[in-house]
Amino acid sequence: MTNLVEIENLFVKFNTDSGEVNAVNGISFDIKKGETLALVGESGSGKSVTARGIIRLLAENAVISDKTTIKFNGTNINSYSEKEYQNIRGKNISMIFQEPMSSLNPIYTIENQISEVLKIHGKFSDKELKEKCLELLKQVQIPEPESRLSQYPHQLSGGQRQRVMIAIAIANNPDLLIADEPTTALDVTVQTEILKLLQSLQQKYQMSILFITHDLTIVRQISDRVCVMYNGSIKETGKTKEIFENPKDNYTKHLLSSEPEERDLYYDKSGRSILAGDNLNVTFNTKVKVSGKNKVLSINAVNNISLDLKEGETLGIVGESGSGKTTLGQTLLRLVDRESNTEVEGKINFFEDRIDNLSRKQFKPFRNQMQIVFQDPYASLNPRLSVKQIIEEGLIVALNVKDKNERLNKIENIMNEVGLEPSSMLRFPHEFSGGQRQRIAIARSFVLNPKFVLLDEPTS
Repeated sequence: MTNLVEIENLFVKFNTDSGEVNAVNGISFDIKKGETLALVGESGSGKSVTARGIIRLLAENAVISDKTTIKFNGTNINSYSEKEYQNIRGKNISMIFQEPMSSLNPIYTIENQISEVLKIHGKFSDKELKEKCLELLKQVQIPEPESRLSQYPHQLSGGQRQRVMIAIAIANNPDLLIADEPTTALDVTVQTEILKLLQSLQQKYQMSILFITHDLTIVRQISDRVCVMYNGSIKETGKTKEIFENPKDNYTKHLLSSEPEERDLYYDKSGRSILAGDNLNVTFNTKVKVSGKNKVLSINAVNNISLDLKEGETLGIVGESGSGKTTLGQTLLRLVDRESNTEVEGKINFFEDRIDNLSRKQFKPFRNQMQIVFQDPYASLNPRLSVKQIIEEGLIVALNVKDKNERLNKIENIMNEVGLEPSSMLRFPHEFSGGQRQRIAIARSFVLNPKFVLLDEPTS
């Protein structure tokens, strides 16, 4: 099989205020025509930086070594000017990003965003553009595609937004599609649909796919070959079956042994009830126009749910997108009833205290004992604050820890516990990978030693 992409000695470093950070350390690999190559590894291993290096979409402080060769169809594109790169980016090589809500422009309609990539690489009339956009939405199997053209990203579900990203990526029939964790934050049923869609599109357009993921289950499903990355280096490359059945490198063996297994967890079933919800109902009231008249549309997000969580117990709440999982969790934490258009009914008890009827001031002492790790670390971390400031905020506001050295000691300890280097605490969220950002979010919650933590799809 002929090579479409050949990477030799890819070095990528970032110049930061704290000095140089070597993200990718001289890796070499190839992608064959028509194959799917999975690039796997833990958070911060350099997967996304490698992908962005190929398509040259790195941050301004990133530097790719002159020793690096990136051959595409036999031509070294690493020597291309930015203008030359623009001629192939989005046309010959395209990319699906990890978080569609952050990647799509919130102020442009879906039609405008698909049209943009078409207009850059071709000439179309307005009618032709609309027809092409509609055809692409049909190809990615978005329901009611005609109505979606005039909608904005926030009006679509997570799975629909990811389908729009795929439509944009395949608009110009690329030879190489880079998919950076394209099923992140999607429930299992939608995830399966997206994977099947990518496979069918690959067969239709004869594309090569570079699939970046940390999910080994997906790797088994979709890839022909696997590259295993760790700490900026490639540890092992081989056919998918060979890697899974007979790994050679010790890190690969460790990675494969880290796949979650079903196991029995012990907890004291006689423990006290820590959190209980009784007959919880949540209704969202939304103003809509019907035949030119304003009406209120009521959506029942949570219907008559009761639950009881014991000390030391882990309770799993499962269901597909839109089933009310997040709303239920946030209701228990009193994060939903603050909205003016929301009606909440039912009782909530934290230990012996009833908390659903407390005022904001009365509830404040309970807040640090009940924490949440949100689903999306890209949106839940303040981009203007350093990691130190993000973790420290709770210590100051909730626990009133006045001694700076004590706060610093707590921050260093919790960063070590979640697998982050304390030396990186002065860096900002955008300087970390998605998985590392989620570790920051976990550290922010657990540094307060809460009695109860709500984990809202923390590994999605």
